Amino acid sequence: MSKRLKILIIGEGTYPYVKGGVSSWIHELICGLPDFDFHLIFVGSKKSDYGEKEYELPSNLLSLEEYYLFDEYDIPEPKPIKAKKSFIESLKKISVWLESRSKDSFPKELATPEFYTQKLTYEEFLYSFESWEFIVHSYLKKSDTSSFIDYFWTIRNMHAPLWRIAKSALKTRDFDIIHSPSTGYAGFLAALLHGYTKRPFLLTEHGIYTKERKIDMLDAKWISDAKTFLQKDISNISHTKEAWIAFFESLGDMAYESADKIVSLYEKARSTQILYGADPKKCMVVPNGVDIEKLRKFRKSEKENIIVLIGRVVPIKDIKTFIKALKITVGKIPDTQGWIVGPEDEDPAYAKECRYLVQTMGLEDNIKFLGYKNIDEILPEAKIVTLTSISEGMPLVVLEGFAAGIPAVTTDVGSCSQLINGGVDEEDRELGAAGRVVPIANPVMTAYAYIDLLEDEVQWRKCSEVAIKRVESYYNMEKFLNNYKSLYLQMGGIWQE
Repeated sequence: MSKRLKILIIGEGTYPYVKGGVSSWIHELICGLPDFDFHLIFVGSKKSDYGEKEYELPSNLLSLEEYYLFDEYDIPEPKPIKAKKSFIESLKKISVWLESRSKDSFPKELATPEFYTQKLTYEEFLYSFESWEFIVHSYLKKSDTSSFIDYFWTIRNMHAPLWRIAKSALKTRDFDIIHSPSTGYAGFLAALLHGYTKRPFLLTEHGIYTKERKIDMLDAKWISDAKTFLQKDISNISHTKEAWIAFFESLGDMAYESADKIVSLYEKARSTQILYGADPKKCMVVPNGVDIEKLRKFRKSEKENIIVLIGRVVPIKDIKTFIKALKITVGKIPDTQGWIVGPEDEDPAYAKECRYLVQTMGLEDNIKFLGYKNIDEILPEAKIVTLTSISEGMPLVVLEGFAAGIPAVTTDVGSCSQLINGGVDEEDRELGAAGRVVPIANPVMTAYAYIDLLEDEVQWRKCSEVAIKRVESYYNMEKFLNNYKSLYLQMGGIWQE
């Protein structure tokens, strides 16, 4: 390689302050490609939401910048402002685009930092009469009982970070390629940097960010909903929730429009990206990979009946279905243990509800909340790896379990069916099942799958063998790293000799 390419990775609420998931993916990518230099921008909510770094930073990660979008600083002093003509014209363009959501009406200026620092300034957005009229008009176009005050502050709070991000995009940096592992605020910053520097922009989505945020918003307890029980209708959501959903959809549109290449982890996700507006010509599939040699040592033929769920204790992981399924399983196989391995601080109220459910069902001796643990402490003991999530991308925990010879029981979300039943090609499908796939939010079917594998040792061993063959053939770390190495070289204009 005649030149060391410099890759700027932009992570939202992940590496290096949060363990697991996308953070592990970023860490493995940087460590596994020592011939490239990396820079990292961490985009977080508030500084107080994060503790110390959870990873030792690799030597080829040359810099780390941090931006906290919801800390209160840099807010202009309130004062009446008469908006410039450019501000009013920009608002009209945004309004037309939001109403049509057409690529033809997408204002290209939205993907440049100058749009926010010159044409649509923060002060005008906060304090001009024209901005007030725009918000009122947007609210009145819908008719429900949602509070206008809630809607007004929602619009203010969700958009405020855009100007903070735009300012950061104007900073001079030395990089060759921009790589964002999601859309959202991180994808927005990547789009602005792409528009400002003309450097190529690579977007990788682990799940479909817009879809996951929509699930979060519909379930969110912190967003006010003034409807009574009899008025509630899933097809008629409140102004505030609708505003958040539309906002993240808009950021997704911008990232898709700006990116030069769009990566998904499996074919179904690629199809969803296209359905959400991504250009099919930009889209490609690069599966995750795991370090098989490292995980091989955890393969054991004799294991106790321990079912492990590795994930955050949050609603999207549907921990409650796991607990209910364990109740049924324990009724049939009394020595079954369920380990919930993941942090509880993201949604403490939900975590408390889960613990209370364990107590109510009398499962204190069977279910353990272990918090974050290194997989070295978990996989050697696990007989089944499980996920009861209502949304996933390509979960690394399933692949790590496969490399350790552990079958999986998961809901039919994301790539889980492909991982368990095969789907990359015909040979993959012919390998057979590496576990069981069950419906979402169905504790009975989930329990039956656990019982089936725990009671039938022959089936368990067969699934274990398939899991090992599948991960070694299709999801090894070497393939994963070579795919990204080739992508970086191609996008950087440098080809291997």
